[in-house]
Amino acid sequence: MSVMVFVDGENLTIRGQALAQANSLNLDVDATHYLQNVFIWIPELGGLHNIPASRQLPGSLLRAYYYTSVVGDEQKVLGVRESLRRLQFDPQVFKKASGAAKSKGVDITLTKDMLSHAFLNNYEAAVLIAGDADYLPLIEEVKRRGKTVCVAFFGPGFGLAPELPLVADRFFDFTRLFIELWTKRIQALKR
Repeated sequence: MSVMVFVDGENLTIRGQALAQANSLNLDVDATHYLQNVFIWIPELGGLHNIPASRQLPGSLLRAYYYTSVVGDEQKVLGVRESLRRLQFDPQVFKKASGAAKSKGVDITLTKDMLSHAFLNNYEAAVLIAGDADYLPLIEEVKRRGKTVCVAFFGPGFGLAPELPLVADRFFDFTRLFIELWTKRIQALKR
């Protein structure tokens, strides 16, 4: 089974920061996996084949896209793209206006990419890492194309729309994994 991963990095970062704060985790100690309000990833996963939920799907991971935005010039955008590439993502980074909470480019581009790859038959299963209810029509349409859709995100209380696990073929709550691996990473960096 061929698998593609689509990460709403803006949504993941906003909710991950809230989860970290609620658990007294100082994410700033690890610039490899975190840049405030721009991107966040779970340390110690050991590459894309360990992305939450993709491990539950037999087959090969073709590509993992990470969509986010950043305030700054082209050099700042390039720096974020390079950071995400080092984490083995195909980075989709948009310039965001100062003071804007989110960039419309993220949601729209993720939706366009997930749909177009489904219509082009480029994957059999998609892993969507997002918690917004805005993605419900996308999931339903991709499933209509005969694809398996797995959603991975934090559980209730940290941005998960209650309908997402009901619409997805599979759901993976990575709240505990996020807390455990970030705690381990922070402790290791303090030594």
